Formats: sequence, C-alpha cells, structure tokens
Amino acid sequence: EGVMREDNQSSTLNFILLGITSQQEQECVVFILFLFIYPITLLGNLLIILTILSDVHLHNPMYFFLANLSFVDILFSSVTIPKMLANHLVGSKAISFGRCLTQMYFMIALGNTDSYILAAMAYDRSVAISRPLHYTTIMSPKFCILLVVGSWVIANANALPHTLLTASLSFRGNQEVANFYCDITPLLKLSCSDTHLNVKMMYLGVGVFCVPLICITISYIRVSSTVLQVPSTKGVLKAFSTCGSHLTVVSLYYGTVMGTYFRPLTSYSLKDAVITVMYVAVTPMLNPFIYSLRNRDMKGALGKLFSKRISS
Repeated sequence: EGVMREDNQSSTLNFILLGITSQQEQECVVFILFLFIYPITLLGNLLIILTILSDVHLHNPMYFFLANLSFVDILFSSVTIPKMLANHLVGSKAISFGRCLTQMYFMIALGNTDSYILAAMAYDRSVAISRPLHYTTIMSPKFCILLVVGSWVIANANALPHTLLTASLSFRGNQEVANFYCDITPLLKLSCSDTHLNVKMMYLGVGVFCVPLICITISYIRVSSTVLQVPSTKGVLKAFSTCGSHLTVVSLYYGTVMGTYFRPLTSYSLKDAVITVMYVAVTPMLNPFIYSLRNRDMKGALGKLFSKRISS
C-alpha cells in the first residue's frame, strides 16, 4: 500500500519552483541575467576543452583535469538553468516530482564531482612543486584517468542515497520550493514525513563533500612549505603562480557551498537561493576566465586556436 501511495505521489505531485525572488519585476532581471550567464558558461568551457584538445603542449595532467572540470561545469549549469529559463518563458514554475528528484540527483553528483576534480588538481600542483623529479612517474596518464573516474564514482555513490531517501518522503499541502531548482534543503523542509534520517544523511554527505577540501588544504600546505624553502627558483614560482587560479576557484566554490549547507535546516529561506546562484551559475561561468586569463600557456594556446580558425 505504501509503495502504491508513493507511485501515486510520483505521478501526480508537482512542485512550484519559487526562483530566487518573490518580486515580479525582479524576475525579469533574473531571467535576463541567466540568459546572459548560460551561453557564456557553455562557450567559455567548450573553448577551454577545444583549446586543450587542439594543443599538444597542453596534453599534461593539469590541463587534463581542467578539461574535465570544464565538462562537469557545462553539465552542472545545464541541469538547472535551461529549466529555469523555460519556466519563465512558458509562465509556469511547476516541475514534476520525478524531474525534481532527477535534478536533485544530478546537482549532488555533479557538485561532488567538481569538488573531487578540484582536489585532483591541487594534488597535481603539489606533486609538480614538491616532487618535480618524480612528477611524470606519479602523475601517469593511468593514474590521472583513475582520479577522474574515481571522482565520478564517489560523487554518484554520494548522490544516490540522498535521492532514494527523498523519494520515500511524503509531501502534502505546500509544495513551493524556495529556490530556482530542486535542492535537498528546501525539499526536506516541505516534507510531512519524518526527515531525521534524511538530515543525518545530508550532514554525512556534506562530510563526504568536505574530504576534497581537506585534501586541497594539505596539498597547499605542502606547496607553501616547498616554495618557502627555495624562494629563488623561478620554476617553482612559475608553478606556484598556476596555483593562484585554482585557489580562486576553490574559494569561490567552497565559500558559497558552506554558506548554504553549513547551517540549520530550519533557517533556510528564499534569501538562501541567492547564495546558490553563486556556485550553480556564477562559478562555472567564471572558471574559464580565471584559468585562461591568469595562465600564459592557456592564453598562448587560445591565440593559436583563434589564428588557425581565422586563417582557415
């Protein structure tokens, strides 16, 4: 009977995505903003992938991870923004229960994949600076592929229990989701079931999400200690400069994620949806700019790619 009830719920239940503002006139501004952000995110990240694929000099671990990060960022933005834009154009804010769960699953999985790839990038910089003679041996192509595949596997394994637990909840009455996509926090607030297990699982998930941050911190402690030991080495300083871009992305990403999830469930409101825009839309858009503008090799490869296109 419980299974039948859940099946009925999943086929008839619709959620209303409130967006990130309750003001009608502000909604048009948000729509224009997203309409501007999304194509830039797609083009910027696709350009990074194309540049890395087309330039042999960029066929190394650092750029392999960067191409993968750009791919994840394209998917990450595509899970939420097109639906939000379509809803605005159609004049409906509804999303079915099944689509809502699918959106939530991919947001958790892709968000986690992003964080693990950022950790792999930090580890790569750490090995390049603190163990340069062993770099090619440690960061072998096989090991790099293993790190990326591992990121996807761990991320999906983390997303699955949250989605299954949310799918088993009951929702009656108010179905207004205080965000522009189906996020786990506002969904748990709406449920009329006991969500203790879900909340425990959510905090466990946040813990899993923070493992890469610990790895990134350890990597940069190693990098800093190495740089401080040999301050005159140009090569080390050049390698250290590439860390700046990575640290900027990590700070942007983790700063906004912590602002959203490291707080009591009851305090979540529509205002918090504004914070989620930072890591869902703004960070994936900024990543290509941060990496290409602060990186001489990347700028050179981009220049080559454009001159090839123009000459052909």
